[in-house]
Amino acid sequence: MKQLKKYLIIALVALGTSLSAVAQDSSGSVVRRRGDNDRNKDKNASTAQVTGRMQQFFENEEMSDADVSWMKVVYRQLDLTKDQNAPLYYPEEPTESQENMFRIIMRLLANNQIAAYEYLDGREIFTDQYRIKVREMLDRFYILYTEAKGSTEKNPKFTIEESDVPSNEVLSYYLLEKWVFDTRSNRMKTQIEAVCPVLHRAGDFGGEPIRYPMFWIKFDALRPYLTQQYIFVNDDNNLPQYTYDDFFQLAMYEGDIYKTRNLQNKSMMQLYPDPDDMKRAQDSIQNRLDHFEDKLWVPSREEVIAAREAREQAAKGDTIAARKDDPTKEPAEKKQKSSRGSKKPAQKKESKVKESKPKAQSSSSSATRSVRRRK
Repeated sequence: MKQLKKYLIIALVALGTSLSAVAQDSSGSVVRRRGDNDRNKDKNASTAQVTGRMQQFFENEEMSDADVSWMKVVYRQLDLTKDQNAPLYYPEEPTESQENMFRIIMRLLANNQIAAYEYLDGREIFTDQYRIKVREMLDRFYILYTEAKGSTEKNPKFTIEESDVPSNEVLSYYLLEKWVFDTRSNRMKTQIEAVCPVLHRAGDFGGEPIRYPMFWIKFDALRPYLTQQYIFVNDDNNLPQYTYDDFFQLAMYEGDIYKTRNLQNKSMMQLYPDPDDMKRAQDSIQNRLDHFEDKLWVPSREEVIAAREAREQAAKGDTIAARKDDPTKEPAEKKQKSSRGSKKPAQKKESKVKESKPKAQSSSSSATRSVRRRK
């Protein structure tokens, strides 16, 4: 009994100490304010460490040449001044819970968490030979930086102040898209291979800003970090429901095709100097990509009937519109009726005349016969 009482006393003391600790934490949480450390944690949430398993989850499955029957490589330009692409640009200055896409990219590069590759016009090679050095890139574009703590030659890290990040000058992005028709699923798949931020800086003598493509980043390496940042898509709903990765995977962006992979390695502007011709060529390429699957299947009986009825209704609508435009013209059916009606009386008259002639002949013949008989 003495030992049982001793154990009960020890248990009550331990329970009392734990309750007091919980009370202190709860009271401290009420009074405690949000500090700079918490803000830094939120800002670095999008640049957290990504495991190999997570990285492997976001990588595109490589398809063999036997499974691919058709492929088209397209270069697209996203203008961030358009409302459709505004979520990639705003907010210009980072807030407690949001920052634009370029700031995320620069922080990842400064922490040596992703790799960037040289911008080669039409020859994108993502190998270690063409991997850029972050220090040289920062010096090339006049971005101020300092070496971070723990930086080494093999693992260089840099610290870039928020005011020194030229996010307001990145007004467009280049996307490298690959449209592939997979014979296993009989579906067209769109894969974003890489993304390139483009600086727009005015020249020494003013005029229109000059575009400076900075570097290519493989989109698969960037996706795990983009899934951690939620963004606003429109002004109607102020609740961020989509991530940057959703924005690209759902094709919520709007961009013009400025180049396709060709033997001469020429852009659309070089192939079509006339702006109207280039616009028609861009629309033709986009239309072919959007409706590529429609030409692969034989339509069903219901679809054929629906298409025929739609053509007939469209033809009727054209005839009605033509009559409204020119009311003096009579319909073709009325003209045929009137012409038929005018011919019928004429045929009747002729028939009457033809029938009356034999009667006259018969009377004259009878008269001559009677005279002959009299003789």
